[in-house]
Amino acid sequence: MGSSSQDPTITSYAQAPAKTITARGVTYAYRELGPKGGVPVVFFVHLAATLDNWDPRIVDPIAQHRHVITFDQRGVGASTGKVPGTIEAAADDAYDFITALGYDSIDVFSFSMGGMIAQDLVIKHPNLVRKLILTGTGPRGGKDMDKVARTTYWDILRATLTRSDPKEFLFFNRDAEGKRAGKAFVARLAERTADRDKRIGTKAFQAQLKAIQRFGRSASSDLSVVTQPTLIANGDNDRMVPSILSKDLQHRIAGSDLVIYPNSGHGGIFQFHEQFAPIAVKFLTE
Repeated sequence: MGSSSQDPTITSYAQAPAKTITARGVTYAYRELGPKGGVPVVFFVHLAATLDNWDPRIVDPIAQHRHVITFDQRGVGASTGKVPGTIEAAADDAYDFITALGYDSIDVFSFSMGGMIAQDLVIKHPNLVRKLILTGTGPRGGKDMDKVARTTYWDILRATLTRSDPKEFLFFNRDAEGKRAGKAFVARLAERTADRDKRIGTKAFQAQLKAIQRFGRSASSDLSVVTQPTLIANGDNDRMVPSILSKDLQHRIAGSDLVIYPNSGHGGIFQFHEQFAPIAVKFLTE
C-alpha cells in the first residue's frame, strides 16, 4: 500500500458506509461521503423516509465537492428511540446528532418535512447553520400545510391499488412525463444493494404525520431572523406542501432565492435533477 493508506474518497451514495453515533441515549444511524474537512452538508429527509430515500443524482454531485452527511431521525430506520411528537423536538434531536459528531457549523440540504425541521433548527441555533437549502417545504403555520395527512393517506391508498410506490403519486404529476419521472426516481433509490436501511414503522409514520399537522396549525415563526444565504426550490404543482408556500418562504426570508420547476410536483427537484443538482452545488460551493 505504501505510505498513502488513506481511504479513497467515496463520492457515490450507493457506496457510503453505514455508521452510528450515540447522543443523549439515542443511537443515530447515518452515512457520510465526499471529501472530509471543512463544513459538512447535513441532509434532512422527508416524511416516512430513511437513509435509503435520498436521490443519488442529488447527493452524488454535491459529494464530489463537499462532505455530505445523511441521518435517520430518532425512531426511524436504524436510529433508536421514539419519533418525537413535534417538529421542534425533531430539530432538538438533529442538534444533538450534529453536535455529537463534533460540528459547530453546518450547511443544510432539506426536503419536505426535513425543511420544517431545518427551519426550527435555524431559529433555535442560528450560529450552527451557515447556508440553507429548503426544497418541497413551507413555513410553520403555512396555509393548508395541515392537509398533508389527508393527501398522504389518499395517495398511499391509490398506490396500493395500483401496486406502485406511494412516492410516485405523492411526489410526481400523473401525466406521462410525471409517471416516467416517478418510476425513474424509485429505480434510482434501489441502486444501493448492500446494507440497506430498515423501513419506517407505522406508529413512527403516524407520529411524524401528527407532528407535521401540528406544525401546520401552529402560529407562524418569525423567519425574518434567518439571515443565512437560502435557496428554496419546488415543482409548480406540489400537492403535499402547496407550491405557494415556497413563494411564502421566499417572501419571509430576506434575500433568499427561489427556483420553481414547471409541470412537476413535490418531487420537482428529483424530476429536474439534471438542472437542480448544479444549482445546489454552485450555491453550496461559492
